[in-house]
Amino acid sequence: MKRNVLLCALIIIMTLLCGCGKEGTNGEQANSITVGISQDMDSLDPHIAVAAGTKEVLFNVFEGLVKPDTEGNLNPAVAEEYKISEDGMKYTFILREGISFHNGERVTAADVEYSIRRCAGMLETKEEGVIVEPALSVISQINVVDEKTIELVLSKKDTELLGYLTCAIIPKDYKEMKSNPVGTGPFKFESYKPLESIVLAKNEEYWGDKAYLDKVTFKISADTDALFLELMGGNVDIIPYLTDAQAQSLPDDYELKVGTMNLVQGVYFNCDREPFNNEKVRQAMCYAIDRQNIIDMVAGGRGEITGSNVSPRFAKYFSTQARDLYSKDVNKAKELLKEAGISNLSFTLTVPSNYTFHVDTAQVVAGQLKEAGITVNIEQVDWATWLSRVYGDRDYQATIIGLASDLAPSDTVARFYSSASNNFVNYNSNEFDMLFEEAKASSDDDKKVELYNKIQMLMAKDAPAAYIQDPALLMAVSSKLEGVRFYPVQVLDMSGIKYKD
Repeated sequence: MKRNVLLCALIIIMTLLCGCGKEGTNGEQANSITVGISQDMDSLDPHIAVAAGTKEVLFNVFEGLVKPDTEGNLNPAVAEEYKISEDGMKYTFILREGISFHNGERVTAADVEYSIRRCAGMLETKEEGVIVEPALSVISQINVVDEKTIELVLSKKDTELLGYLTCAIIPKDYKEMKSNPVGTGPFKFESYKPLESIVLAKNEEYWGDKAYLDKVTFKISADTDALFLELMGGNVDIIPYLTDAQAQSLPDDYELKVGTMNLVQGVYFNCDREPFNNEKVRQAMCYAIDRQNIIDMVAGGRGEITGSNVSPRFAKYFSTQARDLYSKDVNKAKELLKEAGISNLSFTLTVPSNYTFHVDTAQVVAGQLKEAGITVNIEQVDWATWLSRVYGDRDYQATIIGLASDLAPSDTVARFYSSASNNFVNYNSNEFDMLFEEAKASSDDDKKVELYNKIQMLMAKDAPAAYIQDPALLMAVSSKLEGVRFYPVQVLDMSGIKYKD
């Protein structure tokens, strides 16, 4: 009895203490918060990181010559201003006055030159692990005019290049990026414990509007249920990417914020692997899947149907014709399988286990395909395995994932170019390649829209994926906080978040 009384007294005391001041969830009397994320960093080097979940955290640390705002505009960042020549063959950037890296070193044109060369694969010595951005191959010369001015000369016109110049500017020849990353963003790197946390601290010398928070701890847990329990216990201030069930179970002291993920979730097929090397089989899958039912079952009806790898967020370029090409038709699916000479179809659907949303989608998809006589074996793998085996080695039959893109229409479909290094679905179409090259080069906006619509219809017919939706982004936010902002690209911007007065 005495033990119970003592325990109750301790709980009351802890409750009173926790109610005083602006405390972070770690108990510190500090202007800090904890954000729960379900994916570990695949690299701290922004030019090596592949995963969208990594990039959305590093968005707070690194900046490009330009960066997006909430309306999708590309605004000067490391660059203070830029101009594009009338023929579209030369881009000139003037660097921001007095801008510095987190280590105190001034940003120079030499740093910009190095960063772009590194991203474009133009360095004399290739650095291991660096992901070369194919879109930057159009740059034929990088000229340092003076310490503050850099000039990019193109080999051919590319009206979408600016959308790729969000690539991170880093110090020239900096060798510690994998362990101590240095950028120019509103937050600077403080610490990282694999599979546990990454901590960012306010950059007091930031060139723009400074962040409100002194510190942000991203708590990493591949177990999304465990992460949600942390929130229920008040140990986490923000969790993005809630499931619909979690969103309906939020405690009273948390608010639900709803945005869009600005990516395309789909069942992606390995077009070089049986049975999905047969176009008719892929098309059968598209007819057997009910996209709206998936959205209803997994996302509580939130989400927008898509028919290609272009999200409805790219409103001007989005093809409603491609979206409407398929509707659920089990008989048509069976007919196509018969034409392909396939009966009793069975395949393995590999899904990253840390994404409950994709795992839940896989369960619904498996149930729908069963109606068409298709057996789905769901294989759950950890994120590192998915990245290395599915994305890297292309060793899989089919997978469910969401693919994000930068603010260039070409980036939504660039990975489907036949020779693209990230073409993990092994899609190969000469017609697609020609249309893609023409669309990127076109300076006539109406023509560009027409070409991207043709590309989407081609992708819908060839079906390298059964495209499902641009999902809703459900985010739990402590009611003590304000300033959450959603972007038309996948980022977790911490710079505008603050405690309410």
